[in-house]
Amino acid sequence: MESKVEVLSIVKINYQSDLYKVVDTLNRTLKEQNLMFGLALDREDQEKAIFTIYRT
Repeated sequence: MESKVEVLSIVKINYQSDLYKVVDTLNRTLKEQNLMFGLALDREDQEKAIFTIYRT
């Protein structure tokens, strides 16, 4: 069985320590709609975060 992950959107935002809570809630709430959300610190600017939306 092959699993495809499609990137729908990527946005750079100001990092806040509670952002992971939003991403966690989105993942728990929308996983049945085949959506997944990611959050990573920007390697070049640690005050920025990269928020990504995926379709699974």
